[in-house]
Amino acid sequence: MPMTLLTSRSGWGVALLGLGFLTLAASANAQAVKGDPAEEYGVRVARVKYGGGGDWYNNPSSIPNWLSEFERRTGVRTVKTEKVLALTDENLRAYPFLYMTGHGTIKLTSDERASLRAYLEDGGFLFINDSYGLDPSVRSMVRELFPELRFEELSNDHPIYHSFYDMPGLPKIHEHDKKAPQGFGVTLDDRLAIYYVHESDIGDGLADAEVHHDTPEKREQAMKMAVNVLMYAITQNVLM
Repeated sequence: MPMTLLTSRSGWGVALLGLGFLTLAASANAQAVKGDPAEEYGVRVARVKYGGGGDWYNNPSSIPNWLSEFERRTGVRTVKTEKVLALTDENLRAYPFLYMTGHGTIKLTSDERASLRAYLEDGGFLFINDSYGLDPSVRSMVRELFPELRFEELSNDHPIYHSFYDMPGLPKIHEHDKKAPQGFGVTLDDRLAIYYVHESDIGDGLADAEVHHDTPEKREQAMKMAVNVLMYAITQNVLM
């Protein structure tokens, strides 16, 4: 029997119809914008364009591959065309899930920080994938966003590792410094709002196989983790 599920955050909604989720337009403001990109139903992911010199455009095949596999594996409909957004874009809230990645440095303006904080406080979700070298600026960004909160490492029994696939924790996809992978989070009102992966590089494993030549086993681990993150984000704060 079809059900409708609404998040407890005003303005955000996820509808469960039959076998799939249909992510609804995120806010009245977004709906009012002419040419609103949220005209097609389905789970939507936007890539964050940021300043500071980091290559926010890294691995352009990763999001389309991820969303195609997410739909195939879960039956949840997705919008597979990648959307790139600045954090001050008027249609930001049409995308309940943001993806930030790259190498180097992230630098946000005060307007971008204010917009991102409001987005997250109102129920949005940010997934940050450190492809290598982002760690200092990610930590600085989070301190500036939420100086009153702590960036905490998530334990392997956190629901994000078990939302669709039962995983032992965050997989190690790319070697980088050969350190153990770590997943960190920022929690707002008992809801994980930011998930940050360090020394793992899920994004490399989602890209086309010929880009990084990861083994099929590594690519499958990356895809399972990415499916878990997205499934967790769209179901974590839902009320029946």
